[in-house]
Amino acid sequence: QVQLVESGGGLVQAGGSLRLSCAASGRTFSRYAMGWFRQAPGKEREFVGVISWSGAKTIYADSVKGRFTISRDNAKNTVYLQMNSLKPEDTAVYYCAADMSSNGILIRVGTLEYDYWGQGTQVTVSS
Repeated sequence: QVQLVESGGGLVQAGGSLRLSCAASGRTFSRYAMGWFRQAPGKEREFVGVISWSGAKTIYADSVKGRFTISRDNAKNTVYLQMNSLKPEDTAVYYCAADMSSNGILIRVGTLEYDYWGQGTQVTVSS
């Protein structure tokens, strides 16, 4: 019902910045929270951050707090992840995911709570 497409990944030097985008289509007339997750080779998919429908509430993983910022433009059906001060350990495939369960009011951090996922975009941070 909802299709998500990530973009904006690439190769960047440590200390640099990237902005990821997640464009949604389909059931965009409904409200939903949007989360960002990442997965490095051989590791579990981990939570990065989440934003409520209104944008008023956010949660960030401790590993990215103060460096990453989530925002959204609902008129454009797009969510962003601004990544600053990137570190090599940030290297991963980054996924956006939609949580349709609470009209975008609740924000949750578990992967199983999310209903729709994008295909991911690769972020590589070199030393």
